[in-house]
Amino acid sequence: MKRSIPVASVLAILSILPGCMVGPHYKRPVVNAPPAYRDANSVSGEANSSTSSVGDLEWSEVFKDEQLKALITEALDKNYDIRIAAQRVFEQQAQVGITRSQSLPSLSGGAAYSAIGFPSGLVGSSSEFHGGGFAASAAWNLDFWGLYRRQNEAARAQLLATEWGRRATLSSIVIQVAASYIQLQTLDAQLEMTRGTLESRRESLRLVSLRERVGSTTMADVHQAEQLLYAAEAVMPDLERQIREQENNLSLLLGRNPGPIPRSKRTTEQLHPQEVPAGIPSQLLERRPDIQRAEAQLIAANAQIGVARAQFFPQISLTGTGGTATSQFNKLFSSASSYWLAAGSISQPIFTGGKLRNNLKLAEETKQEMVLTYQQTIAAAFRDVSNALISCQKSKEDRIAQEKEVTAAGESVSLARIRYDNGRSSYLEVLTNDTNFFAAELNLAGAQQQEALSLVQLYGALGGGWR
Repeated sequence: MKRSIPVASVLAILSILPGCMVGPHYKRPVVNAPPAYRDANSVSGEANSSTSSVGDLEWSEVFKDEQLKALITEALDKNYDIRIAAQRVFEQQAQVGITRSQSLPSLSGGAAYSAIGFPSGLVGSSSEFHGGGFAASAAWNLDFWGLYRRQNEAARAQLLATEWGRRATLSSIVIQVAASYIQLQTLDAQLEMTRGTLESRRESLRLVSLRERVGSTTMADVHQAEQLLYAAEAVMPDLERQIREQENNLSLLLGRNPGPIPRSKRTTEQLHPQEVPAGIPSQLLERRPDIQRAEAQLIAANAQIGVARAQFFPQISLTGTGGTATSQFNKLFSSASSYWLAAGSISQPIFTGGKLRNNLKLAEETKQEMVLTYQQTIAAAFRDVSNALISCQKSKEDRIAQEKEVTAAGESVSLARIRYDNGRSSYLEVLTNDTNFFAAELNLAGAQQQEALSLVQLYGALGGGWR
């Protein structure tokens, strides 16, 4: 009957545990989301009125180039940042297990054996003592105020934040691979333009040199033709350097050593989709992994307030020890050799020099920081989308203007060559117009690249790429 009293007391305590947990419960902060993205209509047109968004699409649906798809697939499997982010998730899973273990009872056991020999001069005759036994002990710190449950809540929120961090890394790598691939294709196109220009200018130099030999022109025209040729030759090494560096950068994203990158020839038709629906801003809160990560960190900070408050209250512990002890092996498991001890304790902080009060203040201020971080992350997300939308629009306008400039510059070169061939102008006019045409071609390739990159930027800003 005596043993039933502690058990009844424990059961009474356990029955009221679920109702006792100090600290605030999490409530999502109010977010002032705009009704529509700034400059959304300039890109998506009527599609903006729909809730559909390009950010909801899988990356394989957005990027059509098969070589690019293969590179993204490889990066998602082998990229170091993604693998590191995955390891952090595993680490945090282990941390959750460690934190959870604090709320569970602990049990330990052991055995002991000892032998003592007494000298005959001390006790009058030689004497020995042998003894041993088994012992087990248990301890349980009762979570009466929710200390451990709040710690578990914070640990799980940190695990969720780590997982969202992994997804943010996935999105970032998809965007980086796509952007690097587009830049590499653009450099290839500029190198091809430069080679074509070199061939054209070599032929021009040959013709001008022939005319100079027969007295139809002067050495000044020859030198100007040479100037055109050398200017194009000077562009080649820098483009080749940039291509090698871009291949090396992309190799790192793929988890490779530096080396060549397979790619298809750039097609401008894929770079200019007619509509790019952005969707509605409220959906961005659920789609962007960095916003989800910031909220998970806020949840963890909120739970830490409960942890800090619980430390102001008494801590209740139950301990128990039992086992056997005897000097005769055959009586090791006899009831006469058994012993046990059960105890409960309560500990109340009285004076800690302000440690608990400041610990609570630290937790509350940390939460406020996380609230601001969460709101800042959302505001930055809206900014990113708006910047990407206006970039899409203005880069398209720039590309159209550059196309017109290339057309006009090409016609000017043709007219200048005709005038020169007919003796109606000097080669300086050809040099000037040809230089402008070459620069316009390179600028057009850059404008096409910027338009394609702005679409990739918009896809990433809308939270695409991690699914």
